[in-house]
Amino acid sequence: MGIAFGVLGPVTAWDGTGGAIALKGPRHRAVLARLIVARGRVVPVTRLIDDLWDEPPAGAAGAVRTFVAALRRALEPDRPPRTPARLLVTEGPGYALRAGADAVDAWRFEHAVAATADLPPEDGLARLEEALGWWRGPAYAEFADQDWARAERSRLAELRLHAVERHAQTRLELGRAAEAVPDLDAHASGHPWREEAWRLLALALYRSGRQGDALAVLRRARALLVDELGVDPGPGLRRLETDILRQADHLDSSAGGAAERVWAQATAAYDRAVASGAKARLESTAGLLRDLATTGGGGLQAAREHRVAAVEAAEELGDAELTARVIGAFDVPAIWTRSDDPGQAARIVAAAGRTLTALAALPSDHEAPGHEAQGHKVTGHEVTGHEVTGHEVTGHEVTGHEAARARLLATIALESRGDRSCQGPRAARQAEEIARRLNDPALLAFALSGLFMQTFHRTGLAARRDEIGAELVDISARHGLVTFEVLGHLVRMQARSALADFTAADAHAAAAERLSVRHERPLAGVFTAWYRALRLDATGPAPLEEAEAAYREAAARLDGAGMPGVEHGLLPLALLCLRLRHGQPPPGAGPAGDPADEHIAEHIDWGPYAPWARPLVLLARDRRAEAAAALRALPEPPHDLLTEALWCLAARAALTLGDRATMRRAYAALLPAAGELAGAGSGVLTLGPVSAHLDDLSAAL
Repeated sequence: MGIAFGVLGPVTAWDGTGGAIALKGPRHRAVLARLIVARGRVVPVTRLIDDLWDEPPAGAAGAVRTFVAALRRALEPDRPPRTPARLLVTEGPGYALRAGADAVDAWRFEHAVAATADLPPEDGLARLEEALGWWRGPAYAEFADQDWARAERSRLAELRLHAVERHAQTRLELGRAAEAVPDLDAHASGHPWREEAWRLLALALYRSGRQGDALAVLRRARALLVDELGVDPGPGLRRLETDILRQADHLDSSAGGAAERVWAQATAAYDRAVASGAKARLESTAGLLRDLATTGGGGLQAAREHRVAAVEAAEELGDAELTARVIGAFDVPAIWTRSDDPGQAARIVAAAGRTLTALAALPSDHEAPGHEAQGHKVTGHEVTGHEVTGHEVTGHEVTGHEAARARLLATIALESRGDRSCQGPRAARQAEEIARRLNDPALLAFALSGLFMQTFHRTGLAARRDEIGAELVDISARHGLVTFEVLGHLVRMQARSALADFTAADAHAAAAERLSVRHERPLAGVFTAWYRALRLDATGPAPLEEAEAAYREAAARLDGAGMPGVEHGLLPLALLCLRLRHGQPPPGAGPAGDPADEHIAEHIDWGPYAPWARPLVLLARDRRAEAAAALRALPEPPHDLLTEALWCLAARAALTLGDRATMRRAYAALLPAAGELAGAGSGVLTLGPVSAHLDDLSAAL
């Protein structure tokens, strides 16, 4: 932790351990505060003089230089003599404070409040509580009468009031109205002209079962506004009073409470109306599991487990059309190319293959049983093991059950990600062809999600994935397919990162976050958090420690997210790539012979990336023979989002060891991606431009 500054109260500074830094006299603090107000811009000495004194003394300029020198000694006590200052710098006609974005509590507060708009309510509430706790008094407390501080103090005070009201609103949304009442009462009393404060207090009282108190609060607000300001209450207060008097249903509880009541009533009616063994229950369950999977965490894991059971139950009933609907209903897209549960995925692929065969034996939707439609014959739907073969669709050979078959094929494409067989790509192409022929937007979006998962058979395909993402965004936005629209933005975020277009990637990350918050798709935020760490790493300049902290914060979002295929080994891999780019040793690869570091190295869980990390870790510990053996045993990287990064790791080790065979393999594999950033297409990490690695390989070969 570096130097931090506090202006949400008396102006102060803290050192890296959190201890207060002695800032000497009031004018020293005034200089520091004035520079913080400038937010990194240069403040000329003449302006500082005007701001510090009503009638500047003859030696004012020299006094300012003295104040600045004292501040520099306090803020950078370890700076060698006659070396330039790094924090309080001289530039042009004056001085500037080059503090980081999180170094000033007011700046952190502003960012934290803005970020809550994109967080789930529980997370947003916790973030607001933490941020409001940073206030130690009025902003720039000792400079309340200074003209240069007045606008910033007013802005921060307004932002704090807004945060207090957002905090209360979030409590109401979470059904915690009674908790909000005391704070809102104090807030409204302290700021009686804020109508939003009175509205929230009255609503909190009403939802706490205190209807009379709620009306009394609204009458008190009316009296204050009319008697003191001569204005009537605004439409928000008037509407709330009318709704309370008529006890409007939407006021009974938070939106969540109303939804809970509707859920309970609907599920009870369903239980009464639908027989326990009815096939409709399986179809309803499939739809429910699809929605459950998008909630993240335990919901995603539970959905995967119950999905297999639902498919097996449908197969036991011997109804191929029902089984196809149950399998195809789970049109949950994925952005990560490593399966969370390969065993379950293989079972779904096998069931989809069996169901395709069973559907092919059924009469077409367009013909009577026992009759074949001329020119519309369905052939070649054989399934061998997990391999779907011969589903070629040409001319007009696709007939009945077309949509069902397309969903089964898209499922195979999606669940076969990472599989080197040809079944996934073939299924993806056929699902897309059928969906386009049927002109079905939802079906096409599902098919495109499967096609995306099958665009990793070689490196350098970021532009192709960007095209798929663009079409997903377009058709999903036009047809209200929110989950696929989020996917499209995430795909484009990854692809534009690979192409080093971070401006576009930023826009897609922000769009995905807005949609995910509005429509309660929390898992999108996991991937955008990783993207922001990648962006900090790739675009810099950021200190190694800051980038590492960003990656660790992103990794923390994976805890409990229910995505082991993403989580396992990803943080160590990201830190390895980061440290290599900064010329630092890999995690757990300190000086050779250090027992403590050996212990750390042995306990790093590299997950599936261990084969590519091991040669570099061994090299860092000067164990060349073992590193060479590990490199010779290195498999070809899987065809996924991290293919380029893993090839680059292999290339780094091969260059150090002089392994020409591996160099040639890496060069050939990476050449199609020459215009991309290595690994950035994952949206989580990077090893810099692929072209730089190719240049090194070319020079060595």
